[in-house]
Amino acid sequence: MNKVIILLLAIAIGACKPAPKKEEAKTSPQEESLEPKKAFPEALEKVFAAHGGLETWNRHRTLSYDLPKKDFTETHTIDLWSRKDRVDIDKFSLGFDGKEVWLLDTENEYKGDAGFYHNLMFYFYAMPFVLADDGIIYSETEDLVYEGKNYPGIRISYESGVGASSKDEYFIHYNPDNHQMAWLGYTVTYRSGEASDNVKWIRYDDWQTLHGLTLPKSITWHSVEEGKILDARSTVAFENVMVDTNSKSEDFYAKPEAAKFVEVKKN
Repeated sequence: MNKVIILLLAIAIGACKPAPKKEEAKTSPQEESLEPKKAFPEALEKVFAAHGGLETWNRHRTLSYDLPKKDFTETHTIDLWSRKDRVDIDKFSLGFDGKEVWLLDTENEYKGDAGFYHNLMFYFYAMPFVLADDGIIYSETEDLVYEGKNYPGIRISYESGVGASSKDEYFIHYNPDNHQMAWLGYTVTYRSGEASDNVKWIRYDDWQTLHGLTLPKSITWHSVEEGKILDARSTVAFENVMVDTNSKSEDFYAKPEAAKFVEVKKN
């Protein structure tokens, strides 16, 4: 009798339990962190591909190169993910620790603007890949015509507050035969606070391939008169270029004890 009662109680309790919920599909933390793929103009996608592709670029963490000057050589090192950077010269160094720009110059040798210069050459060197950054607005522009050849292009502007000079504009023009970058036009508004229509032009026609990436060996500024591109004016060479999938230590980009933070004005 007791066994029958116990059995009936067990059945009754089981009937009172809520039905098991249908298990919901779980998303792994990795899947939750994935962002939708950013859309680029078709022409720019082809330019990226012609230089090795964004996926190849994004796999690399550290970029460094030497810039030989008349009296010294600058060594530039950049973390491609965080955009921390460092420029080393014999008598002084400058860099960006992720928040602020610093200058180490105990002998007062540096005569430039560290806030403006610390990553300037990186943006020229890392074209076209830096044109995949957030906050960019893409639009159409007329072909550039040089020595009878048309170079189609894309106009680049920035959302307000992006970077140190959000009013800057860039014009990237590519070779229609292979979609490699051929020209970069740019305006400079740093510290002026005013947009400019004075476009400077750099020619990109000297390339090297490293780790699957097509990067400049040198870039050449051209003279401009009344909007017309004239002869070559000056060339900057990039030597001892290195791209690496490994990162430098945090200390490498940190402000040295004897260095000072410098003001960076944003337009």
